[in-house]
Amino acid sequence: MKEVEKKKNKAEAEAYLDPVKAEEAKEAGNTLFKAGDFPGAIKEFEEGLRRDPKNISLYSNRAYAYIKLMEPVQALKDANKCIEMDPNFVKAYARKGTCHHLMKEYHKAMPAFEKGLVLDPTNKDCLEGKMKTMQAINSSAHASGGNDDERM
Repeated sequence: MKEVEKKKNKAEAEAYLDPVKAEEAKEAGNTLFKAGDFPGAIKEFEEGLRRDPKNISLYSNRAYAYIKLMEPVQALKDANKCIEMDPNFVKAYARKGTCHHLMKEYHKAMPAFEKGLVLDPTNKDCLEGKMKTMQAINSSAHASGGNDDERM
């Protein structure tokens, strides 16, 4: 009985896959994102991922929506999934660095931004993220009165 249920569930899941509808969900999510409805955008991106779980841009977009909602742990999972799917996807490194920055894990944010800059030295998100992280490191070093060189 369990074997039959497994096959039935698998068949239903495969029948649900539809890259065209996934793209429609992505567009709907992007529209909601631009309107500032981040929870609604996340729902649309999740629907898109159920329809096309191999669509890297859906993971990236959902990560950015989570960042906007100040949920860096959830966003980090999506950014890591993007990197796993395509290690040369620069936006994923920008998202990952931003997540670590939000969690004040500057020692993890810097390598993520730097990896993104190795892939694309002109990437605006990585450049800005690296600069903000450097400023945060410097300001926290000054606030604690520690040795700047040691902190860097």
